Amino acid sequence: MSPAVGARNLLENCAKARVGQSLLIAVEPPALGYFDDKVAACVAREARELGLHVRQVDVGFEPDKPTLPPALLAQMEHADIVVFLARLGDQLRFTEMPAGKTLITCFAATLELLGSSFGTGHYDGFKALKTATDRALGRTREMRLTCPNGTDVRGVPAMDGTETSVTRFPLSVFAPIPAHSFSGRVAMAGFLTGTGSRYYTPYHLDLDGPLFARLDAGRLVRFEGAAHEVARAEAHYDHVARRYNLDRTAVHSWHAGIHPGCGFPWNMADHVERWGGTAFGNPRIAHFHTCGAQAPGEISWNVVDPTITLDGVPVWEDGTFHAHRVPGGPEVLARYPDIAAMFARPDRAIGFAAPAFARA
Repeated sequence: MSPAVGARNLLENCAKARVGQSLLIAVEPPALGYFDDKVAACVAREARELGLHVRQVDVGFEPDKPTLPPALLAQMEHADIVVFLARLGDQLRFTEMPAGKTLITCFAATLELLGSSFGTGHYDGFKALKTATDRALGRTREMRLTCPNGTDVRGVPAMDGTETSVTRFPLSVFAPIPAHSFSGRVAMAGFLTGTGSRYYTPYHLDLDGPLFARLDAGRLVRFEGAAHEVARAEAHYDHVARRYNLDRTAVHSWHAGIHPGCGFPWNMADHVERWGGTAFGNPRIAHFHTCGAQAPGEISWNVVDPTITLDGVPVWEDGTFHAHRVPGGPEVLARYPDIAAMFARPDRAIGFAAPAFARA
């Protein structure tokens, strides 16, 4: 596929752009190594061919205290559509944003991602699939999450309708499930990392041995594992919670990936921050938001190759999302053959292999 196809998917299917509208592209400096500036150029080129008026603004990057700058807000007032090719859009995804605008945060950070099935998979199809999945979760009486590494969490998904204030593109996860009704044991995938909200130091903590978190009704009760690993995890939580005055043991919510085209073709260790802002959409990953009672928390737990059952039906099985097992899913796949083809050949690349100790 071509990145231009992904850009058209963003503009025509996600933004519903019309001739004569104004597009503002908010970017961050490419020297930071997260967003490729060629993505902005591609989107701008396709937008002009569609008859849009295009402007671009550099919003920089504020790792610790992201805000909506007055200068940006003033420019947004004169735009019909705002596309964030900057982490700021994701950092502010749970804050109040200007009304009456189409606001989109783009997770296709490179031309490679924009032109892959991740970027080109028909947005309306994934929107329909997400809606069907959210509806199925809302009707579920018992949900269970397990993984080969020892995760076993159960609960009832009390969906509260919480969504982000900006539209995600590509759309790769279902609505966050509040964690307050879930309990069990969560196996870490060899690391603790941030949630893309604030970027503190250290943002990512590699683990040298197996580590489990005990979850009880949406609270972190304790970590389990070798004493030195537990101590490192506890110290990390102490550091982050104190820095931002957070409810340390709160586990806010969780979700899993629904986009089989969401591959991460690089080594996670070389792109830790980009990994955290992209790879969670792969069905091989379930992702908890922890360390903070307000969305999205500041430390994430990542479960690899989850099996997720809804009233006993394995809708995710060893990291494969079976969309046809969701009521309404077969109809979506029949309507969007490009998406059906992705499910037949999912991209399994997530940037790392689960460490051997995680399978102990």
